[in-house]
Amino acid sequence: MKALILAALAPIAAVGSESPKAVAESVDAADETGVFSFDAGADLRIRQEIMHNVPQLPGGGMISRPGVSRAKTKNQMRFRPRVWAEVKAGDHWRLYGRLNDEFRAGLVQPTHATTWPGEVVVDNLYLEGMGLFDDATSWFDSLDVWVGRQDLYRLYGLDHIFVDGTAGDGSRSTYADMVRLALHFDEVTRLDVFALLNKDREYMRLGTHRSYEATQLTGLGGNDTEMDDWGFGAVFSSAVEALDYQLFAIQKNTASFHRRGEKHPRRQVNLLGTKLVPHWTSNFSTPIELMTQVGENGADESLSAWAAYAGVSWKDKDAKGWKPFFDGGLLALSGDKDAADEDGGRHGWDPMWYRGVDDSEMMLYGTTYGVGWWSNMYNLKGVAGVEFAPHHSARLMAGPMFAQEKDGLGGGSGMYKGFLTQARYDFPLWSADRDKGERFEIFGHILAEWFNPGDYFDTDKPAYFVRWQIDFKF
Repeated sequence: MKALILAALAPIAAVGSESPKAVAESVDAADETGVFSFDAGADLRIRQEIMHNVPQLPGGGMISRPGVSRAKTKNQMRFRPRVWAEVKAGDHWRLYGRLNDEFRAGLVQPTHATTWPGEVVVDNLYLEGMGLFDDATSWFDSLDVWVGRQDLYRLYGLDHIFVDGTAGDGSRSTYADMVRLALHFDEVTRLDVFALLNKDREYMRLGTHRSYEATQLTGLGGNDTEMDDWGFGAVFSSAVEALDYQLFAIQKNTASFHRRGEKHPRRQVNLLGTKLVPHWTSNFSTPIELMTQVGENGADESLSAWAAYAGVSWKDKDAKGWKPFFDGGLLALSGDKDAADEDGGRHGWDPMWYRGVDDSEMMLYGTTYGVGWWSNMYNLKGVAGVEFAPHHSARLMAGPMFAQEKDGLGGGSGMYKGFLTQARYDFPLWSADRDKGERFEIFGHILAEWFNPGDYFDTDKPAYFVRWQIDFKF
């Protein structure tokens, strides 16, 4: 018991006179006390973001506002402290929890979240069981289970489906409330099943009533407490020779909501898809994704949409010094010419929970359906970069964007959305020596984006986004 108490106090001591290394050693000492062990830590992210002239939350569709509004210059600091703790029981079970807050300081104009703590939320809280029944005689090798609030980011490697359950939450979190099971049949074959729920407002929180009203998590439209979504599905993953493949079936439901006295209908979307990754060499692969959606909305109208991705990926993993890499691909998401009049249309792609920043940090706000609502798009891009030292990497992404259908939401008369360029440099400032039990790290990145709008939009003024970020991990 004494060891557990000392371990629990260790992260607090790190703020005072103890070194991060000493904290790590004191926490790890509890691991040897018996069946139960305790660990804890913290991290702090500091970033400054500057953006100008971004095509921001559009007209039509779920927003029901004609024309495209332009964001004024925004210059703000964002601070995100997190603390976490976990308890392990034996070789199979772990209970993990994390508290999270993000507050801002506007450098040009005031923001609604300038105080600390603005709103502390339970960012993760789940029970994990790994390798269950692995010594039993059964038709499967082992079972993994996760129950509770957990990060959704890149779940199952399906990057165009699972990214963020809390897209309207800014950069604070990516969680969803989930139950997941994974059946392992052999080293490469498994079946995953899941069910998830995203509430439009955070209910495990400590903050003011104002912060509750101001924070919309799902990011689908009106600032109302009705925008819940939920879903379930199954993903089968395996490999044959040099081919990795996945088959998946997923259903997503979005609740109806009211905005400005108008009721917008619920939606139910059923997705079927496959992902194929042929590995031609140890360094070269060509991922392919094919997906289709069918469903219906609360107005008894049928929904149908499609998406596809074809790419190439190469990295010189065998290089001793600099390791160059290249990625390229075309992402196609169906659109609907009637999107402005029919809540996004009945044939526009529903991004499911793909509401992240892989395509662009800046254009997350300019997708013309809502924050992170990627749809109606041909996105052709190439990425070239190099890892030139441990944890140092530089990359350049560039490519054009087109509309798949002429829906008019951009305010222009054409289908060329514009040309996007992004540059990023990741670097370490202090690295931990894992062999010595160290855990204190400092790292960061610099990111810049430039967007030249095309005739899909009602302006030819370029938009830009710049960010620097420093992370501290304890």
